[in-house]
Amino acid sequence: MCGIVGFITNSQFEVFSHALPTAVASLAHRGPDDAGVFTDAAAAVGLGHRRLSILDITPSGHQPMSSDDGTVQIVYNGEIYNFAALRADLESAGRHFKSRSDTEVVLKAYLEWGYDCLNRFNGMFALAIWDGRCRELLLARDRVGIKPLYYYLSGENLIFASELKAILAFDGVSGRINPDALPLYLHYQYIPAPHTIYRSMFKLLPGHCLRYASGDVHITSWNALSEIRRETSASDGSNLNMSDASGRSLSRVLDGLQDVLIQTVSTQMVSDAPIGALLSGGVDSSLITALMQHESASPVRTFSIGFQDAGYDEAPWAACIARYLGTRHTELYVRQKDALAVIPALPMVYDEPFADASALASVLVHRLAGSQVKVALSGDGGDEQFCGYTRYWATRKMMQWRRYLPHALRKGIYAVLSQAPPDAVAHIYRLLHPALPKAAQTVNFPEKWQKLLAQMDAADIQALYRASVCVWDRTSVQRLTGRFPQSGRFERCFSTAGWPVMSALLRVDQQTYLPDAMLVKVDRASMASALEVRVPFLDNRVAAFASRLPESWLYKDGQGKYILRKLLSRYLPDSLFDRPKAGFAVPVSKWLRGELRPMLLDYLSYDRLKREGIFNPAVVSAAVSDHLSGRVNHPHRLWALMMWELWRDAWL
Repeated sequence: MCGIVGFITNSQFEVFSHALPTAVASLAHRGPDDAGVFTDAAAAVGLGHRRLSILDITPSGHQPMSSDDGTVQIVYNGEIYNFAALRADLESAGRHFKSRSDTEVVLKAYLEWGYDCLNRFNGMFALAIWDGRCRELLLARDRVGIKPLYYYLSGENLIFASELKAILAFDGVSGRINPDALPLYLHYQYIPAPHTIYRSMFKLLPGHCLRYASGDVHITSWNALSEIRRETSASDGSNLNMSDASGRSLSRVLDGLQDVLIQTVSTQMVSDAPIGALLSGGVDSSLITALMQHESASPVRTFSIGFQDAGYDEAPWAACIARYLGTRHTELYVRQKDALAVIPALPMVYDEPFADASALASVLVHRLAGSQVKVALSGDGGDEQFCGYTRYWATRKMMQWRRYLPHALRKGIYAVLSQAPPDAVAHIYRLLHPALPKAAQTVNFPEKWQKLLAQMDAADIQALYRASVCVWDRTSVQRLTGRFPQSGRFERCFSTAGWPVMSALLRVDQQTYLPDAMLVKVDRASMASALEVRVPFLDNRVAAFASRLPESWLYKDGQGKYILRKLLSRYLPDSLFDRPKAGFAVPVSKWLRGELRPMLLDYLSYDRLKREGIFNPAVVSAAVSDHLSGRVNHPHRLWALMMWELWRDAWL
């Protein structure tokens, strides 16, 4: 993987071209193998690149890369998995190649087909192409948003980069805070696109391109797959000859899914650098690892980390799966002090406030894998494609309950249950857990319990979804900051009238939570260790297959990812993976009451917050007191505030 940065300007060429090498150097972690710059004073344009050599590791893959006549330049971050087929088509059209890199395929695809080349790519990418023939700069981002692309726009100055820190390296770029971003961050624990924490800086949306010429900016969707929807009629299943009642049909569908995943995994294993797999022990990563081992002539390298806290440790399961599959497994048990030592580095890894606490574990596992391989396949995207989150079926169940429980009765039940001490509720749940149906079995119950309580007072599916994913609810955000979180894009994602509940929620997650939170977490954590992570579940072929599956093949018998579980059982005994979903979490609640208590009390002290004048210190102090006393659990709310304060210290 790589890092890209560049600019086009009307009046700041000397200033920007002087800053370009510094901006490139700020991305060295994304590409430690090579660096390059291109500038054209007449056009007032500059491109920069840091390279992590994966395909064609020779100097012929150097970037920026130019067309044969030098009129078109490209900087590119990503992998195009169908590059070999595209290269064959281009050679048939008379194009000649000097390297074996997919970068040259992307460049010559643009020369041959223009913007239409984007719809021919199956892969992950962020790219910039300077076309000197028409004096136009093109920026484009992959269909899902696997690879990041930020841009700064002020007057007739445009700067773009893989990370915000590279944009900030340019003199004259304003680092003023976007006042609308903080409420969104507190609400969602990330800042949803197209917003960033800074004014005048934006995220290019997935599946979109930006064209800049003569001072004019045009942003459009290029993605022909962007409106793929999950069909809701009877034909939804018949397209794949599916039938819940037919074991023979299930077998055919499993064969089809297996073929698609094997094709995808095999193409994503193409690398001239060492490759491995991130194995957490869950369904998604286990299936990807099993398919890699199936396709590999030698044992696949696998990596997992463990924590001492049993409630958050899936390492033993990962080790059992690795032994069964015969992988070459590396396991690291992280000492608590080592995990906590990563916390101060998070603001520099993520550039803007990011409050998913699992980022800490993500940094550690990618650091482990990056010490031995340059490429790793992961199971990311499986939850959002195949219905893996508890909130999907919990929200559907809540929508069903709403039909029978009047609002006043729901409010009354909420009032009673919300007064129950969290520790007592958790104790009762632990006693009942063995007797509960699978749909009601979960780990990290205290957090799920609070989400459930919040959903009981929701008015519609949007409010139910917000209650299941938000950190600070909208009312609390207003009390904290004086502003409501407003995200028009989030509301537009709910244009799913007539869709089944879970299908609607999958679509929303695929367009918001997946690219803005999960893939951000993986990209920054992996690239901080110069590790390229590939995500087979987000391949075009897998996405198209998953979009045609009815809900009954995604959620069944109290479990999500029904079809994936059935497929995984062809490779592993059910006993190795048939357990409640744990997620990639860390024991934040416990840490805040223990080792992180001094940091919590320091960064969220009443006096500090009052001096800063950003948050209502009384609201924060009440949350801190409630959590430390055990009256109410606020781990993610307090973590979000701490991450803001750490980021503020690092960047402002």
